[in-house]
Amino acid sequence: MDWSPQQDQIGQLAQCLRDSLSGHDVKAQRNAEQMLKQAKASPDINNYLAWITTNETANVGLSEENFFSARCAAAIMLKNNVKASYKSIPDPSKEYVRSTILLGLRDPKQQIRNFSGSVITEIVRAGGILGWPKVLPELISMIGNESGQMTSEAQDGAMGALFKICEDNRRALDREYQKERPLGFLLPKLLDFAANSNPKIRSKSLAAVNVFLNEPIAHTCRENIDVILGRLVQLTSDTDDDVRRYVCRAFALLADGMPELLKPHVQGIVEYTLSQQKNNQNAELALDAAEFFFEASNTPTLREALGPFLPQVVPVLLDSMVYSEDDQLRLEGDDDDADVEDEAKDIKPVFADAKQKGSTAVSGTSTPQGNGQAQKSVNGYAYEDDDLSEGEIDEDEDYGVDPEDEWNLRKCSAASLDAIATHYGAPVFEVTLPWLMDNLQHQDWPNREAAVLALGAIGPGCIDAIQQHLPKLVPYMITLLNDEQPVVRQITCWALSRFAGWAAALDEDRKREFFEPMMDGILQRMLDQNKKVQESAASAFATLEEAASDQLIPYCAVIVQQFVRCFDRYKDKNMFILYDCVQTLAEHAGPALAHQPLVDLLMPALITRWTKVQDQSREMFPLLECLSYVATALGEGITPFSKPFFERCIRIMHQNLEEGFHAQSDPVFDQPDKDFLVTSLDLLSAIIQSVNEQTINMLVTGAQPNMFELLAYCMKDTNNDVRQSAYALLGDCAIYIFSQLQQYLPTIMELVITQLDLSSANADPETGFRVINNACWSCGEIAMRAPPDVISPYVDRILQQLAVILMNPQVPQSLNENAAIALGRLGVSCHQQLAPHLASFAGPFLGIMRNVPWTDEKAHAYKGFVTVVLANPQALEATLIDFLIEMAGAPAVVLTGLQQDSPLEGFERVLATYKGMIGEAEFDAFLRNMPPPQEQALRGLYKF
Repeated sequence: MDWSPQQDQIGQLAQCLRDSLSGHDVKAQRNAEQMLKQAKASPDINNYLAWITTNETANVGLSEENFFSARCAAAIMLKNNVKASYKSIPDPSKEYVRSTILLGLRDPKQQIRNFSGSVITEIVRAGGILGWPKVLPELISMIGNESGQMTSEAQDGAMGALFKICEDNRRALDREYQKERPLGFLLPKLLDFAANSNPKIRSKSLAAVNVFLNEPIAHTCRENIDVILGRLVQLTSDTDDDVRRYVCRAFALLADGMPELLKPHVQGIVEYTLSQQKNNQNAELALDAAEFFFEASNTPTLREALGPFLPQVVPVLLDSMVYSEDDQLRLEGDDDDADVEDEAKDIKPVFADAKQKGSTAVSGTSTPQGNGQAQKSVNGYAYEDDDLSEGEIDEDEDYGVDPEDEWNLRKCSAASLDAIATHYGAPVFEVTLPWLMDNLQHQDWPNREAAVLALGAIGPGCIDAIQQHLPKLVPYMITLLNDEQPVVRQITCWALSRFAGWAAALDEDRKREFFEPMMDGILQRMLDQNKKVQESAASAFATLEEAASDQLIPYCAVIVQQFVRCFDRYKDKNMFILYDCVQTLAEHAGPALAHQPLVDLLMPALITRWTKVQDQSREMFPLLECLSYVATALGEGITPFSKPFFERCIRIMHQNLEEGFHAQSDPVFDQPDKDFLVTSLDLLSAIIQSVNEQTINMLVTGAQPNMFELLAYCMKDTNNDVRQSAYALLGDCAIYIFSQLQQYLPTIMELVITQLDLSSANADPETGFRVINNACWSCGEIAMRAPPDVISPYVDRILQQLAVILMNPQVPQSLNENAAIALGRLGVSCHQQLAPHLASFAGPFLGIMRNVPWTDEKAHAYKGFVTVVLANPQALEATLIDFLIEMAGAPAVVLTGLQQDSPLEGFERVLATYKGMIGEAEFDAFLRNMPPPQEQALRGLYKF
């Protein structure tokens, strides 16, 4: 494009760009930002930005330093313009920008080269690979210095841009365009550059290749994997640390994606990565080397191949678990900070868990996932997965990053050791034991700490071999709970929790000797003077609660007393984990918490926090979730507290739904956080299940706005977690307050039928199926109680939706089961409408129900199914034997213990009906077609 800038325009724009960075002159900064907004309307704005970015000097009255700042600001603005509106940029301007910005890669200043590379990458991303077909050949020409005129800086700039393009366009580069893949052209060039004399070119080209070795490995790389592997082997002897880093990373990626490829070469790779992991001068290289063992230890093919090398691998992993000198200095500065208030940036977000209902859930509860820091983990080692999808933003960027939360050599080694120990057991312990003996009582705290970490890492996997040593090891670790170094106390809490299952399973005498001191020691550390130790102790105690389960019941008083002290002492961050401890105790100790002295202790502490936390606070999520478990555990004991809980949940839901409505109609409003709805719905469910009928009727009647109207809005929310919890609440309403629910059924049943459509799960099958599962369950609960005239208008459509689920083998088994149970329950009051269709659904129904354990829900379903059979007995002839076998498998306690809900009378009537239809002798002969044990059981259970 033949375009030239006007000098005065360059000067004005450069000055504005410079002033936009003037943090010390707020007025100038605001004026500059306003002028830049106006400048965006100019059709030539991007040309000017590209010109300023790529020109080292300009006679515009700015100092060299200020003009450099303007150039950086121009590049950033240009990138943002391309990102926001590339398609609307005039074609001549696009051509000019594309041809000009490449010059920025030759700039002497690295920042400008990097900024130019970012603009180039954004153009490729916005316009597509085919939108700038010359960019890859031009970059390759620059890197290879085909003209003979490129400086090493220019080659480095072009290589950096090419790497960014690979990183941001991984899938697009491996896609076929007219039977050709861009990566087919690019990959050989990258492998050639990996042999370049410039180590920066070698390392970045190999880094670019590694982009395509991430799962799923690029098709082109799979086709050329032998060539890639050959280049990697050549580069193992490279003198540059960064090159060797990317070689190690490539081996780790291949261990994950193509383990069979590496299996024949495992000895050489193990020896090489061990040699690199021992590099004490380069922590990044050591970590990338250790990543191979992490991936290999979690891949069955390579994990098996590591067996012969355990004596070499395990000691290196153990040594790598000792804190570095820099970390030691940082940690030795940790002060007692229990009285220091937390800052908002220190508290990462927590996320609510929606509840699953139906045949796979127990009493409407869900498994607590823990409300500590919202981080990914592998076997308990904080593992930060930075493999974000294209365009995905790391939500943790807005929060302070604790170095202890980062994935590092120490944690990678510990996680690898854990996985290897789980697979190999005793052989790992045999290699580890001498190292443990040298370090467990070491005078230097980093060695003691690493030994405890190692003990915790191998403990569960090596439990058979280590068990004989635990009577000595556990008491010693308990003494380390009082170590002068906070970090030792911190890791000891975690390590002890790894042996909680062993201690909880001991006989009473040995439990007093080991379990009680372990429990007491961790409880004491929950009130440590150091907040990180508090956090570790609380997490460890939640783990102990899971492992001990109802074994904790005798200790509830001691535990609750300590929890109450923690409520008085904890700052905001650790309060989140304390909620997890309380709800886990409520889940496993259950009704034991309803003992009035414990209620009088615990509830005031929770109420105090309840009154402090604002409706909009993120702390409301774990608090509401905790309260839902407590309400379930206390049963009617929650009644005195239920009114404020209920009313606040209604208020939070109303606020959230209103905010969502405004956000949909006006983009100025932010979308509200759906977790407020999820946790409020779950607490409402828990209250409805727990309090007496009179109380819940009073609460629901007095709710403002109306609870069922809010529930209907939640049932059609766009968020799957919200809908999942909404349908859980709907089912509970059907069970406990059907008389109040009934008048809203015309609206609600239409929503239920819509939700039963499997296509509603297309966008996100995993969570979508859970919503449909809860919809099936709630539909069945309604069908059990609704009079025929109320439910009959919906029966045909419900049957159609449930039949589709029943006959679809691709949906999860739990969904098949809940659909079958709902269909059976529908027969309780609507058997006449279902009877004509019996032959079509009886086979799938019986096949699915065969795998469902005999519970009250299964009995209810068969009570309804029997009623349908009696209305059309001829339709069951093809599957009658299957039905009789199911009847024979019904436990006597189920048949006799459900009173009016029992299918016993119906089963007996079915037998009498077929006996009358076929004739007594013929029916007796027919029963001999059953397997003898089932025939005998049938004759023993029923009167016929």
